Amino acid sequence: MIKAILARWKQGHRTMEFPSAGLKLPPRGLGLPRLKPAGLEKAAAACPYGAIAAGEKPGLDMGRCVFCGSCARAAPDEVEFTGEYKLCVSARKDLVITGKDFKRAETLGAELRKIFGRSFKLRQVSAGGCAACEADCNVLQTIGWDLGRFGVQFVASPRHADGLLVTGPVTRNMELALRKTYAAMASPKVVIACGACAIAGGPYAGHEECVGIPPEIPVDLYIPGCPPHPLTILDGILRLIGRID
Repeated sequence: MIKAILARWKQGHRTMEFPSAGLKLPPRGLGLPRLKPAGLEKAAAACPYGAIAAGEKPGLDMGRCVFCGSCARAAPDEVEFTGEYKLCVSARKDLVITGKDFKRAETLGAELRKIFGRSFKLRQVSAGGCAACEADCNVLQTIGWDLGRFGVQFVASPRHADGLLVTGPVTRNMELALRKTYAAMASPKVVIACGACAIAGGPYAGHEECVGIPPEIPVDLYIPGCPPHPLTILDGILRLIGRID
């Protein structure tokens, strides 16, 4: 016991400060895209998932983007990925980058902030995902990130949850389970679409076995990425409940 206490004392404080000034994604991480003045023809041709549109209405859809970087490598004069991790939005249309100001996620209304601001429980549903988004959500519960210090926790039952966090493209086999989970949650409740698959199908977009989040389940927060970095997930959740501006 004494050895364990001494070892912990030598390790010191291991939980990261968040938010903190100058915090960026690691060098290999691809953050908020920046479109350059040139057209997007080359970038659109290089994108494997049709996330980039050229022509009269050029733009990059972060909801469809898997952040593979193919567009930036093929057309560095058209697209650049920054180290900015604050990518979450409140409306699906705001995920489309056009070169104008990027509109980040908005905080819930005053009444919901009063309810969820200090205690926010999430039920996570893996609706056919590859487990990458799920892994990065799990990371947030480790000592290095300590999601619980913000009053946010993942729970086992939807009846204990304030919010539903969906990962994966929602396969037909998971559609009913997702509907039942949402129905079992007490109101008021919020929904978070985490990752490219949950937002727009990701690599599985258009597959007959992938149906997406049902339209009657309204999404309050979109977290883009494949998978989203833990910084992005944490920023989005805390921004949603008003813990950060």
